Amino acid sequence: MRLGIDRLLDDKFEPLKNKKLALLTNLSATDRQLKPTINHFIARKNINLKLIFAPEHGLFSALQDQAYVRNHRQKRIPVVSLYGERLAPRVKLLREIDIAVVDLVDVGTRYYTFIWSAILLIKQMAKLHKKIIILDRPNPLNGITVQGPIQGIKFSSFVGLYPLPVRHGMTIAEICNFINVEYGLGADISVVKMEGWNRKFYHPDCQIPWTIPSPNMPSFESACVYPGMCLLEGTNVSEGRGTTRPFEIFGAPYIDEEILVEKLNQRQIAGVEFRPLKFIPTFHKYCGNVCGGAQVYVTDLRIFDPLCLALEVISTIRKLYPKKFAWRKPPYEFEKKKMPFDILIGNSWIRRAIEKGETVSSIKKRWLNDLERFKRMRQKYLLYD
Repeated sequence: MRLGIDRLLDDKFEPLKNKKLALLTNLSATDRQLKPTINHFIARKNINLKLIFAPEHGLFSALQDQAYVRNHRQKRIPVVSLYGERLAPRVKLLREIDIAVVDLVDVGTRYYTFIWSAILLIKQMAKLHKKIIILDRPNPLNGITVQGPIQGIKFSSFVGLYPLPVRHGMTIAEICNFINVEYGLGADISVVKMEGWNRKFYHPDCQIPWTIPSPNMPSFESACVYPGMCLLEGTNVSEGRGTTRPFEIFGAPYIDEEILVEKLNQRQIAGVEFRPLKFIPTFHKYCGNVCGGAQVYVTDLRIFDPLCLALEVISTIRKLYPKKFAWRKPPYEFEKKKMPFDILIGNSWIRRAIEKGETVSSIKKRWLNDLERFKRMRQKYLLYD
């Protein structure tokens, strides 16, 4: 398999020669030999890299979630933050740029913010009628499976600027093309496609190493459960940040791990098993405190639905500990009014349904029609078989 950056290297950067360039990337975006894209752009003498844009977690993929990224320089080139005081680059910065190049490792989930940094850059470039080139990469969760509710327009935020399902089943280039056309951004986008990627591939099928795009996405296993377990960020339950297995480990000081796992097993959640455990987060929620909880193990990717997993977990904990469980209050991800859980899931009705004791299977049925419509809409933007 050849990534977008590999194919650009094959072409000896021909589309970019004698152009003033901006590059949106971080160190997790590499070629097949693990050389970062940024190093290729800096090292080539016939490439005029004027600006580097850094998404959430910074150019080095080292900053924790929701930590502001500061402007700095890398090899004398300005690195401009797209996660801080501004989420979109200033138009005046882009006036001296001919082409903006995007190379980012996405994890196939609507609330992973890299796609929204790309979209905001694309919108600014469209205002100037300038070109964007996207170096495409695999969706590590495959390009077929689409899951979760479609985000409502009223719940737009930096964890979802445009209506997508939580698990979208598209590559970053496909998402950008979809939004560009369906929502009239009017951008001039070109894609350097991959070779050898099949939509049914999960990351291990691609035979390329996992490069950590952010501190709490250390493995493919973390990415598998992330589309659901990130919803715990909208509660007072730890999603496992501050442990070595974020999103796979979850819990809180008020939880009895044995009782929790017993109740979760009674729900017969498809494709997963649970192990009771105690853990002590080294940062984030409950830092330094002993938490009771569980580790989730995905046993069958074919039937696993991370959204259903997370909603079953939240529903179970809320039922077991009604006086101790709580929804997180704003602010969250630059949103100061709406509930964090609501902007993550993309609506408020699911939170209310959980509060009323509605079953997860009943909740899921209510989003399936909209999900089928999205699947039909996305079809013409798919670049691979």
